[in-house]
Amino acid sequence: MGIVVQKFGGSSVASPEHIKNVAQRIIETKEQGNQVITVVSAMGDSTDDLLALANAITKNPPHREMDMLLATGEQVSISLLSMAIKERGYNVVSLTGAQAGIYTDDIHKKAKITRIDNDRLQKELDSGKIIIVAGFQGKTEAGEITTLGRGGSDTTAVAIATAVGAEVCEIYTDVDGVYTTDPRIVSNARKLDSISYDEMLELASLGALVLQTRAVEYTKKHNVRICVRSSFNHNKGTIVEEASLMKKTRLVSGVAHDLDVAKVTIYGVPDIPGIAQRVFKSLAEAAINVDMIVQSNPKGDRNDISFTVGLDDRNRAMELMEDLKIKLGAEGVTLRDNLAKISIVGAGMQSNAGVAANMFEALAEADINIELITTSEIKISCLVELDQSKKAVQVIHDKFRLGDED
Repeated sequence: MGIVVQKFGGSSVASPEHIKNVAQRIIETKEQGNQVITVVSAMGDSTDDLLALANAITKNPPHREMDMLLATGEQVSISLLSMAIKERGYNVVSLTGAQAGIYTDDIHKKAKITRIDNDRLQKELDSGKIIIVAGFQGKTEAGEITTLGRGGSDTTAVAIATAVGAEVCEIYTDVDGVYTTDPRIVSNARKLDSISYDEMLELASLGALVLQTRAVEYTKKHNVRICVRSSFNHNKGTIVEEASLMKKTRLVSGVAHDLDVAKVTIYGVPDIPGIAQRVFKSLAEAAINVDMIVQSNPKGDRNDISFTVGLDDRNRAMELMEDLKIKLGAEGVTLRDNLAKISIVGAGMQSNAGVAANMFEALAEADINIELITTSEIKISCLVELDQSKKAVQVIHDKFRLGDED
């Protein structure tokens, strides 16, 4: 008998009927002789509804109180799902993140899991119970409720799988695996049988919504076997595994798009040592994650520094840069938020030339202008106009013939 950790997203538990279907999937896994821990997100759009409620009260809700509010969404899901399983005659218990022993740091709204005390989880498993855990949440060492940021239920599931030594962590969502790109944008997007940790990590960080970045980081670090599957059918999913275990390495595995992008430019800063450090230290101290970074030297003794942040952080980033503009003697600061980041990912890039040229050729032929470019060993990202994003994904997907069978 092995331990299976499952995670069901908000769309999988969006209604009472959906919850009953999920209950049946969990029971099927239990009847196969497994011990089962299931992590659940908030129902449907309930997190967005809670955010709207907070914004109706204040435009600047305190982060601690937002965590207190948002954590209630998952508690609704776990209690209803437990009721559905109990109704079918199975022994089950629902646990909040805190009750499940999930400890985090004290960064509200973006907390990171620091450790899991699995005593309660093991006790409930030993008693034969199915365990339903609230995803997306935990507690600090001082007992304060925290949330892990959007998509945090994936991280909860992977962290629990690591803590209890699960055989597999199954991520159930509204698609039946990892695709070469978003099938809602490209009709001939193809499901992948497997993908490497590194490729999945890049895709997750670049906007692919199938798995959260932190979850993939946990997976890679602890070598947790993940299977991404649909909660609406029994189709074979996509396995996320070590690249060495894969049958072959593709040149390009997928195209990702990220619409949660704002570009900030502080221009005309003195070209002297330490300037970039001051810019990005101020952002780090404000817990603002920075993605693409480009420095140009248009005036000899003056530089322009551009970087991207998430839309939620754009106003705070601008405040910090406006303050730095005065301190550094910079000429100005600008913000653009009608942009999208389009990226290709593939382990095969490391040993094949011409990938970037093909990507840029596809965009040029479609008359799509590139604002910024960044690269790594297995990815290339471009910033384009927001209204060109779907077209960009389509032409790049076609260029690399990702819809073709391997």
